[in-house]
Amino acid sequence: MKSPPETPILDRVRFPSDLKQLPEEDLPKLAEELRAELIDAVSQTGGHLGAGLGVVELTVALHYVFDTPHDRLIWDVGHQAYPHKILTGRRDRIRTLRQENGLSGFTKRAESEYDPFGAAHSSTSISAGLGMAVARELSGGKRHVIAVIGDGAMSAGMAYEAMNNAGALNARLIVILNDNDMSIARPTGAMSAYLARLASGGAYQGFRDFGKKLTSYLGKGVNRAITRAVEHARGYVTGGTLFEELGFFHIGPIDGHNLEHLVPVLRNVRDHGNGPVLIHVVTQKGKGYPPAEAAADKYHGVAKFDVITGAQAKSPAGPPSYTKVFAQSLVEEARRDERIVAITAAMPSGTGLDKFGEAFPKRFFDVGIAEQHAVTFAAGLAAEGFRPFAAIYSTFLQRAYDQVVHDVAIQNLPVRFAIDRAGFVGADGATHCGAFDVTFLATLPNLVVMAASDEAELKHMVHTAAVYDEGPIAFRYPRGNGMGVPMPERGEALEIGKGRVVREGTKVALLSLGGRLGECLKAADELEAAGLSTTVADARFAKPLDTALIARLAREHEVLVTIEEGAIGGFGAHVLHFLAHQGLLENGLKVRPLVMPDIFMDQAKPERMYAKAGLDCAGIVRTVFAALGQETKAARA
Repeated sequence: MKSPPETPILDRVRFPSDLKQLPEEDLPKLAEELRAELIDAVSQTGGHLGAGLGVVELTVALHYVFDTPHDRLIWDVGHQAYPHKILTGRRDRIRTLRQENGLSGFTKRAESEYDPFGAAHSSTSISAGLGMAVARELSGGKRHVIAVIGDGAMSAGMAYEAMNNAGALNARLIVILNDNDMSIARPTGAMSAYLARLASGGAYQGFRDFGKKLTSYLGKGVNRAITRAVEHARGYVTGGTLFEELGFFHIGPIDGHNLEHLVPVLRNVRDHGNGPVLIHVVTQKGKGYPPAEAAADKYHGVAKFDVITGAQAKSPAGPPSYTKVFAQSLVEEARRDERIVAITAAMPSGTGLDKFGEAFPKRFFDVGIAEQHAVTFAAGLAAEGFRPFAAIYSTFLQRAYDQVVHDVAIQNLPVRFAIDRAGFVGADGATHCGAFDVTFLATLPNLVVMAASDEAELKHMVHTAAVYDEGPIAFRYPRGNGMGVPMPERGEALEIGKGRVVREGTKVALLSLGGRLGECLKAADELEAAGLSTTVADARFAKPLDTALIARLAREHEVLVTIEEGAIGGFGAHVLHFLAHQGLLENGLKVRPLVMPDIFMDQAKPERMYAKAGLDCAGIVRTVFAALGQETKAARA
């Protein structure tokens, strides 16, 4: 068994207060040990490795210079927060990352006072930081607020809305732009670092403030003109025009792996000036671990892996993932229909659309972390006769709800929503859970909402969406592998609003929407063994409902259980609404809707999460017996 790395300096640092006791010349060695500890920990748990490797030096410098947790340090998204967790009292639990009852893979307020704001969706840090900065001013406090945001997260409009507001308020806020893709500018070595130190120091800040005070006596117009002239002149040597125009004092770019550059700049920013500041730091994702540096994705998200070779653990061979089935099915449809285009919001590989992009590069659009734009962009394409598929995780579609309502549904435009990661998602926990999409989509007029019960059904739903032109249509599917069912050669168009009966019975009816159908069939076997003849049906559609099927199940059975991978207010609520209005609840029918619980559930293996929610075979059987006033064998035992 491989022994953990030797970390004599890191062993002396449990909290940032310990870090501050180190001489500055020890910081590079500390960073080296921190990086080794991070690699070893994530090799055992899996998780987001590349981003954390890229901010090791930046994390050390921030906690060395600033007084956390009194000073507020906000990590955007949280992918890069593992080194931060190690330095803030959580090293002894770092090998529980993303495990049940372990550390979250993201920042989490309930986990540590060093996490002042929870994150897992991107581009929220500047808004949250500005709120904290204004709260500080209103309460008369004295603390720094630092928001660390990646260049990818800066593609979201929310970041610029926040910067625009911060500039208008002239709030004292420090934003660190972690450019780990070399996408904005490269540092130019020692000269760039010198200019950054110079610009962040008291001399330039004093010159700028003196200019403002001097010209304030001459009127706002002159003051603005001279101040802009000063900033413009500075722009010739340090750049940053866009950020300056938004009202930020811009510093950089500087080398994010050079502590001799980082620490002085952060000190200068801490000790001088007022108003919002943006420090542009260039880092290398995957830094310091050769397999990550060489990988195309820089080991953004990894399974457990061998530290020596970098080889990741492979999942056992089995059915294809739902994501892969969707991607392959869409490519097949696109070969037959050149009007089909595909849109992703910075998740080409996560949604499987990277394969579509390889096959049809001119018909593939990655719009960045901009779900709102993605949906309205799709609406524009649909308005011009194209057939756009917007593939977005359920949890991220939440960010574009107004666009779904206003730009798609009201106009009845045929946008196709491919909703990945429906239901529980395991290690990513509550922040990425796909609980709410059926509830918030099925309430909308004009929208058709489908849910795939297996990979073959998903293929049929992709084809159905491809040929459906009467308005918007959505189909959802879970994370992970399919059920191993036989796959059709080609998808078939489903009749809109029609479900299917998978097994006939007489006493109990299980009506499933989505990926719980397999558990329903297992439950039916147990119920049959207990003498309860059971029908199993696959609803297929949350909207429109198959009212004929539901009415038949209600009339012909004593118990009707609906099962869905979604929150209350979704499919089951629509079924109950229909039954109530039809008077079908008045004849002794026992209806029990099973939904995901009304809590935000922390990470665990998906099967454990479904068991806790009562959405597995055992939970379904318990529900039926309880409805009949009986106990299960397990309960009697």
